[in-house]
Amino acid sequence: MMANGTDEAAPDRRGLSATQAAERLAADGPNELPRNKGRSFLRIARDILLEPMFALLLAAGIIYLALGDRGEAFILMVFATLSIGIAIAQESRSERMLESLRDLTAPEATVVRDGIRQRIRAREVVRGDLLAIGEGERVPADAEVVWAQDLMADESLLTGESVPVRKGVAQGEVAPDDLHPGGDDIPFVFSGTLAVRGQALACVRATGAATEIGKIGTALREIESVPPRLTIQTRRLVAIVAVAGLSVTLAMVILFGLLRGDWLHAVLGGIALGMSMLPEEFPLVLTVFMVMGAWRISRERVLTRRAAAIETLGAATVLCTDKTGTLTENRMRIVELRAGDTVLRASRGAPDGVPDAAASLVECGLLACARDPFDPMEQAFYAFRDAHLAHRPHPHDDRAPSHEWGLSPQLLAVTKAWSSTSGDDDIVAAKGAPEAIFRLCRLDEAHAASLHREVEEMAEHGLRVLGVACARACAPGSPGEECWPDTPEAGGFAFEFVGLVGLADPLRAHVSDAVAECRSAGIQVVMITGDHPVTARAIAQQAGLEHSGVLTGAELEAMSDEELAAAVEGVGVFARIAPIQKLRIVQAFKARGEVVAMTGDGVNDAPSLKAADIAVAMGQRGTDVAREAASIVLLDDDFLSIVRTIRLGRRIYDNLRKAMGYIVALHIPIGGMALLPLLTGMPIMFAPIHIAFLEMVIDPVCSVVFEAESEERNIMRRPPRAPDTPLFSRALIGWAMVQGFLALVAAAGMYLLGMLRGSEEQDVRALAFVTLVLTNLALVAVNRSFASSPLDLIRRPNPAFWLSVAVVVPLLAVTVSWRPAETLFDFGDLSLGDVAMCAGAALAVFVVLEALKGFWHRRLAE
Repeated sequence: MMANGTDEAAPDRRGLSATQAAERLAADGPNELPRNKGRSFLRIARDILLEPMFALLLAAGIIYLALGDRGEAFILMVFATLSIGIAIAQESRSERMLESLRDLTAPEATVVRDGIRQRIRAREVVRGDLLAIGEGERVPADAEVVWAQDLMADESLLTGESVPVRKGVAQGEVAPDDLHPGGDDIPFVFSGTLAVRGQALACVRATGAATEIGKIGTALREIESVPPRLTIQTRRLVAIVAVAGLSVTLAMVILFGLLRGDWLHAVLGGIALGMSMLPEEFPLVLTVFMVMGAWRISRERVLTRRAAAIETLGAATVLCTDKTGTLTENRMRIVELRAGDTVLRASRGAPDGVPDAAASLVECGLLACARDPFDPMEQAFYAFRDAHLAHRPHPHDDRAPSHEWGLSPQLLAVTKAWSSTSGDDDIVAAKGAPEAIFRLCRLDEAHAASLHREVEEMAEHGLRVLGVACARACAPGSPGEECWPDTPEAGGFAFEFVGLVGLADPLRAHVSDAVAECRSAGIQVVMITGDHPVTARAIAQQAGLEHSGVLTGAELEAMSDEELAAAVEGVGVFARIAPIQKLRIVQAFKARGEVVAMTGDGVNDAPSLKAADIAVAMGQRGTDVAREAASIVLLDDDFLSIVRTIRLGRRIYDNLRKAMGYIVALHIPIGGMALLPLLTGMPIMFAPIHIAFLEMVIDPVCSVVFEAESEERNIMRRPPRAPDTPLFSRALIGWAMVQGFLALVAAAGMYLLGMLRGSEEQDVRALAFVTLVLTNLALVAVNRSFASSPLDLIRRPNPAFWLSVAVVVPLLAVTVSWRPAETLFDFGDLSLGDVAMCAGAALAVFVVLEALKGFWHRRLAE
């Protein structure tokens, strides 16, 4: 009968002695759950500096410093410092908020030691302690029930089932395999669960890591977390950029040396070309996008522990969600009342009125409830009364409790007797399992069979059904005299059947809308619950989940991993699922190549949260263990927030690809203009100062303008991208090269035009430079969207874009018209006609690219 194989004898009702307790505390350690320590500031800083995006940013700055370009190196280092500082501040804030959310299972406990009840810290509870458990208290450790009076416990923390379970004392030997959370009449209470009714004495059999809740926390350490896909792709990008940059530089040095025979200038030219082509914007963009994404989503009451997880959530193909506390509110509510011919179905809003028969049913049910209940079903009676019957006298007003009969395996009903202060007969009210109430009322077979059909009909809609009955009885003796019968049945009370009450854990607001939006986005929403298949199916229908059937835990247990991976396709509801089976479900979807997001709030969700590609925990109702395993925490526990985060993740990825395509496209004309004079023998046009000016335009544009770009109109009406889709797809690279080639043609064309008409070198340089800057703005406008028309782009709000135009154009005008700036940049004078030609060339690039976009956007959207 022991939960963990201990060999303690039956406990002495005097409990342990102080000496015994101290010895066991020293031997076993404190009764604390295993958990990872929060990440320190230094740990956060180290993790961020090891991220490829930050590493590449710092490496780029070091390269420029080694090349002697201190100005560029300084700018990069400033960017790196600011980005890293923002990232550290964001993640440190997340950790502080997580620390404030921590809610240990039981800060204090009542134990019997040396025959005296005393209140101690929960961490001091040891094996063999005799716990005194009362209504509304958290159980501090796993313990065997040795005495109980009407004890019921909420074990949803461990099982996911919102309905409390009945507890009792063991009748004979109990197998260890039967001592698991869930199910009625198990003579064991578990750490972290809540006693919602009654009281008990229980002997502690396991503490700390040996408890059921502790075993789940320990199992988390054995599950290997998968790095975010963006991190994996970024590492690959770092390698590609390093190899490509080195290859181009070496090729240029060799080519120039062979053609010109001047190896010194070949090396210097190669260094200059490498500087112009090094896309140091890549890590800057990745950094800014992730940090800004975390900031944006925090305004939606979503906490991101790992910024890259937001982007990964945008790629999710399967969203596995718990039912209790995630899809539902994790609190019972009366949704249907049946009293004779009266049937009242309460919607989410208040009904127009409550018929007298239904009101009497609720009032009789209230008389079978405690005055200040912890039981969620009894709380539901009070909530309905307060919302819809507040205008009627409260049934408790002129009565005092005189006797109570608790729930028992022989009679699954709670019965209470109330004496009247006005001298009327006592009222005896009972509520409980319908068949128990039918028995109390001594209904004939035909009537009971008819009511059984009604109960089955209500159960098919996922309702928890209670029967209610009332009787009048003369007081058995003078006030305070204990002469009530041992059981209500033995009292001879003439119970009258009042009606049936249907309770349910209702859906959260907007869940069905959120599920519908996921479906339109090609995301399969899967509900995993420990509830009965009938209840699970009913909730799934209310939420709008599409599914071809319900797979139960028993069916799942009989399958191999390979069979399960094949079976999960199309299954939207998993019922009667144990915690370890949740983990198998997540792994089965991942084995099919799905990107799996898992939501949950209980300890039972933690292993599957850690195994998923994206773990989303609930912040308000969530447990420490669940939040430790998650990369995203919903502070408001709103399922709709998950959809908002998915939308933001898709927007981030779209805009990231736009920015990356723009960077590649712009570096083609920059590199081409640096390479052209070396190959043709014409004067070199751009010095480091010109490249630095261009970088001043590129860096803020690609990191701020594109990050602030609004989402595409079809962002939640297209399927998730394939998991193996690279950040730089062939379509994106092709589109970037087309843009870059046209921009190079425009800049090189103006350069050659100036040379052919015999202009001075300074004039040609100014002509080519202005063309390149204006063409850059054209590329920004083109890349703001993969599909929208120019008119739509004007209408779409992006203040950052227009601000960049408002800054760049006047700054460019100053560089070509103000004499000190002309001298600094070595520019000649440009006429209005020259400027018009440059603007015309940029406009031509914009028009051609917008025309080509119509043929390209389908492939870019894939």
